[in-house]
Amino acid sequence: MSTSTRSRRPLAFFLGFLLVALVVAGGISYLASGDPDGLDSVALDGCQVVESGGQEQLRGTCIAQNEADHSFGSGPFADYTVGGAEGTNGVAGVVGVLVTLVLAGGLFWVLRGGRRAGRRRRDG
Repeated sequence: MSTSTRSRRPLAFFLGFLLVALVVAGGISYLASGDPDGLDSVALDGCQVVESGGQEQLRGTCIAQNEADHSFGSGPFADYTVGGAEGTNGVAGVVGVLVTLVLAGGLFWVLRGGRRAGRRRRDG
């Protein structure tokens, strides 16, 4: 196997991975259920959600009564949307995938570079 073939194999894998991740985050995410997930259901167990004065209130005893707003709850990607706009969860997913891959790639690059620099000092 030639050197160029070996170096293209990881690149092809990572490009394929990126394509699949972007398709899932940007396209398939629109098919996700808007219903509460298992954790939300369990947190609401023992309570009743009641509309009062245009807002939802919890009546009963459940762990959801102790919940508080997250510090990033009003951020640009809160609730898996862009600026809270309906129908933008795919865009938020794509941005999330790209940010995660850039951060992870940067971390791997730094760690790999540090390891190579240490090897060069020992060998040189």
